[in-house]
Amino acid sequence: MLFDNHGRKINYLRLAVTDRCNLRCFYCMPENGIKYIDRNDLLTFEEMTRLITVFGDLGISKIRITGGEPFIRKGIMNFLEDISQLDTIEEINVTTNGSFTIDHIPHLEKMGIKSINLSLDSLDKQRFFDITRRDLFDDVMATYRALVRSKMKLKINMVVMEGRNIEDIYPMLELAKKDDVSIRFIEEMPFNGTKGQGNQSFWSMKQILAHIQKKYQFKKLIDPVSSTSINYQINGFEGSFGIIAAFTRTFCGSCNRIRLTPQGSMRTCLYSNGGINFRDILRSGATDGQLADHLKTLLNQRAKDGFEAEEKRHLNNPISESMATIGG
Repeated sequence: MLFDNHGRKINYLRLAVTDRCNLRCFYCMPENGIKYIDRNDLLTFEEMTRLITVFGDLGISKIRITGGEPFIRKGIMNFLEDISQLDTIEEINVTTNGSFTIDHIPHLEKMGIKSINLSLDSLDKQRFFDITRRDLFDDVMATYRALVRSKMKLKINMVVMEGRNIEDIYPMLELAKKDDVSIRFIEEMPFNGTKGQGNQSFWSMKQILAHIQKKYQFKKLIDPVSSTSINYQINGFEGSFGIIAAFTRTFCGSCNRIRLTPQGSMRTCLYSNGGINFRDILRSGATDGQLADHLKTLLNQRAKDGFEAEEKRHLNNPISESMATIGG
């Protein structure tokens, strides 16, 4: 088993397979997009599979595939098939914007993908367009309906934004009235690819919960170990809802996750600068043992929480990256 220098068990890898995305959500990247990583600088699927195999032998048993939009990358389904057959990997989940997903759902079910996180910030077609800058609402909702019918657990990720989609909180909750879905409201974070962006006016976890309490009665659920969300269920509803304090960072004390960016940089915290570049180490001819030692070294230097990680960033490198380059 893997442990960090604070005694926390590490068993969960968030792997971003691409920084490319067909949407332009304003909280993730500028309207004209970001400067994408050269394809030769991306980890290959073969390199990712080798890293997952090494990390799996150390104790990583859960993988979340993210992007960018993972289904944009050619060969993604073969890669998912390959890692789903690794004995050490017990659970694979995928985060997607839903615009390229629908045709893959039967195959994802067959290979044993446990859950899908669908990014959906509004149930209003115009507000969806205003947020994503793309007219793909109908495609995403068709994916939603197909996922509800599937055997995979479905979670809806909604970033809560003042002046943008507050009016969508109640309609989003209503999805869970008859559908067995988990609606997760996420605090907005400063990762939109624009220097100087901040959260001067954002809705905290407490504000979101207080808003929901105005209309609904609900009960607290037992949260899974190392859960990022605080989870609840509205009386009489089939599904549930949760709130992720991504900016106020109340879940850091039990964090069991590490992140691998598309270009191979390992981050032991979302708010950190990043650490060792495993792509470079792989391409320099490192053995599996050396790869394992590098990961252990990183975990022995891990920040206690997101605030400490942010403080350790260089003063001339404020948080301003696009979430697509880190892994959503």
